[in-house]
This record gives sequence, structure tokens and C-alpha cells, in this order.
Amino acid sequence: MNSNYETLLKQFSCEVCGSFYKKKQHLVIHMQTHTAEKPYSCEVCGISFTRKADKLRHLRTHTGEKPYSCDVCGSSFTTKQSLVNHICTHTGEKPYSCEVCAWSFTLKHSLVIHMRTHTGEKPYSCEVCGHSFIRKQYLLRHMRTHTGEKPYSCEICGTSFTTKADKLIHLRTHTGVKPYSCEVCSSSFTTKQSLVIHIRTHTGEKPYSCEVCAWSFTTKHSLVIHMRTHTGQKPYSCEVCGSSFTQKQHMLQHMQTHTGERPHSCEICGYSFIQKQHLLQHLRTHTGEQPYSCEVCCCSFRRKDNMLRHRRKHTKKE
Repeated sequence: MNSNYETLLKQFSCEVCGSFYKKKQHLVIHMQTHTAEKPYSCEVCGISFTRKADKLRHLRTHTGEKPYSCDVCGSSFTTKQSLVNHICTHTGEKPYSCEVCAWSFTLKHSLVIHMRTHTGEKPYSCEVCGHSFIRKQYLLRHMRTHTGEKPYSCEICGTSFTTKADKLIHLRTHTGVKPYSCEVCSSSFTTKQSLVIHIRTHTGEKPYSCEVCAWSFTTKHSLVIHMRTHTGQKPYSCEVCGSSFTQKQHMLQHMQTHTGERPHSCEICGYSFIQKQHLLQHLRTHTGEQPYSCEVCCCSFRRKDNMLRHRRKHTKKE
């Protein structure tokens, strides 16, 4: 190796970690990563930076300046790297590939996060409960479960949410927008997850199975509720009489026996009911509908329990 080059390496080498640089100024900047020195402060908000260039980039968040523009669609960006990343959305280029499963990504950062799904690495830990996460954003969102913070509020009704995504989904209850449609029956839904669950009514898929009795369910939530029939857990208690229930909805219905509230009224005769299901059963006395039929003798019934009771008569004869 050239002796002058060796001298240069020694002259601009970091004594802490051994990194070397061609320019002294680059070494000076690097040393600040060891000292935690941040000599460049934003005059607007006080945030400090290791490099002057980082400070100048940050100032654009205050001024709104976006000097880098896309020639294709005209979108503007605060940094050149952001523009480069954006261009990939037009070209379809995904230069960062996973060596394990071959998934490709537009951003190197996205690949780094994806790799954690293979390695199991979760570098962001909650100091309160110890839960770990693969992304810092997930940790910040989780922390709100401890702090109770709900920074995203609905401008229409004032309801607050822990995430922006939850707020956007909620807004659809006001606008009526249902962007996810079933290709089989054309039913529409406010969330993609609701559509996925609905599709199972067509496919018959029940991916969540009980390890105790092997019953299967279309949703994880249904399985959780079912498991309480085995464990005896009843987490919802009545504050008036202390009765406990496996589901929150059952507890709310029970509360109406104390308040006397009967929110479901028949438009024909005025009878009121605590549960909507009871109103639907009652309406059949007016319509004459009998949707539950006996497979043995074809007798029909307004209620399923009456049909099942009737079926036992045939079973006894057998």
C-alpha cells in the first residue's frame, strides 16, 4: 500500500471505532456520533442536530420549502432522497430484495424492517409492560394504551382515537363510504378486515379452532368468547347486582333490566323490547313469517328454539 495513503488513513481515522475518512471534516462530523454533540440548533423549535445539513433539511418542515420536484407528476419533496424514493412509484423499481423470501422493496429501510419478520428481532420495547415491536411506530401506538392518549379526534362527533387509521375508518360511519366490496354478493364494508371475515361466509372457512373441543370460528374474537365457556371467565360485571357475563353486549342488555329501558319498539303495535332479536321474533307475529322448518314433517316455526323442541318429538318416536 502507498505510504502516503497509509499516512492519510492514520490522519483521518476514528480512534474510537476505527472508521476512516478521506476528509478531516467528515471525521469531525463522525466523532459527534460518539460524543453525542449536536452543535446545530433549530431557531424555530430548538431541536438540535449533529450536522449543519441535517438542520437545513429540518428547517424546511417549518418553511414548507420543497425544492425537489418529480418530473412525472409534479409532487415536491424536502430532500433529494425522498424524491428518489418517490420516482420508484412511477418506475415500479424495487431495488431492495429479501434474500430469504425474495420480497422486494422500494426503500432500504422497508427491507430492514421486513427482515425482522424472519429474524424475530423486536428492537423497540415498552418500558411499562415489556412488550416488544419491530417498528418504533408500533411502540409509540402501543404506549397510548398505557397513557390513554387519543390524539386523533373526529371533527363531526368529537370521538377520539389512538391512531389516525382508526379515525379514518370511523369517519366512514358518517360519510357512508364502504370501499371494500364482496365479489360474490356485492356487499360492501368500511374496512378490509370486515370484508375478509365476510368472505368466509361464502367459503365456509373457519380458521380459528378451539383446542379443547375443536369447534371452529370465522373470527379470532369469536374464539376468545367461546373459550370463556371452558374457563368460566366472565369479565363483564353488572355494577348494580354483581351479575357477570362472558360478553360485554350481554352485560349491556342485562343493565336494561335495571333501567327499564326498552329501546327496540314495534312500529305496528308499539310493543317495546330490550333486545333487537326479541323485536324481530315479535314482528313475525304480524308478518306470519315462520323461517324455521322441521326437516322431518315440514312444520314451520317463528323461533328456532320452538323448532328444536318440536324435533325432539320425532327423536322420541324413533
